[in-house]
Amino acid sequence: MDRFGRARAAADAFLAKIGTKPLVMGILNVTPDSFSDGGKFVLPESALAQARAMAQAGADVIDLGAESTRPGFTPISEEEEWARLEPVLAPLLEETALPLSIDTTKAAVARRAAVLGAAVVNDVSGLRGDPAMAELVAESGAAVVVMHHREKIDSTIDIVADMIAFFENSLARAQKAGVERRKILLDPGVGFGKTLAQNLGALAATGLLREKFALPVLIGVSRKSFLGALTGAPAEGRLAATLSANLAAFSRGADVFRVHDVAEHVAALKVWSEIDRA
Repeated sequence: MDRFGRARAAADAFLAKIGTKPLVMGILNVTPDSFSDGGKFVLPESALAQARAMAQAGADVIDLGAESTRPGFTPISEEEEWARLEPVLAPLLEETALPLSIDTTKAAVARRAAVLGAAVVNDVSGLRGDPAMAELVAESGAAVVVMHHREKIDSTIDIVADMIAFFENSLARAQKAGVERRKILLDPGVGFGKTLAQNLGALAATGLLREKFALPVLIGVSRKSFLGALTGAPAEGRLAATLSANLAAFSRGADVFRVHDVAEHVAALKVWSEIDRA
């Protein structure tokens, strides 16, 4: 029996929806220290209730993360990460038809999730963190989000050129490992090692990235600090700014939007799409 059969089927179903409409990925952090919602969904019952609420609100996929990636985060072990994930992932896979994504940089965690049936591996290291990640993605048949990630901010660099070089390297790693190109999504990595100007430039380059690599683009800007720098709003007050940034990216060809506020994005993207179609 193919132990990754469920993950492969779910990945194919998710990928088939890309391009048919803008897809909304609901964020579910089962962490005590994420920058916006840390601690809210640590208990499995709370996390499951939030997942059900996002599904009801129209989410197309739910992204589960058990290790914070905020600036200055404290790394955790594979076992601790899985201990947070499994009590939520296992029952969710049994009760929902929505594809589930795992936000992790650890191949061993991604493997466990794919065995259960997770459809997507969301790797903020861009396949550069764990040397076994690309091979695991290829073996499992899961879809993978490859994110541009700089360890340190350098205001002197051309961020678009840096992203292109980064993605070329990551895609070469994926190809060498046997990852199907059709299963890859790119994420500009807004908020990861970039100045305010570079974050804006990364978003503005959405169309360029899509055209150059002929791959779907996922945008993750929800409630991030660069929006606070622009508006002065705290994390919980950045919905309007998040909607604006995501609609700007959608107008440039972005395909998937990773957000905390699912219902608002489903509505905004639907209205934009209908106006554009008219």
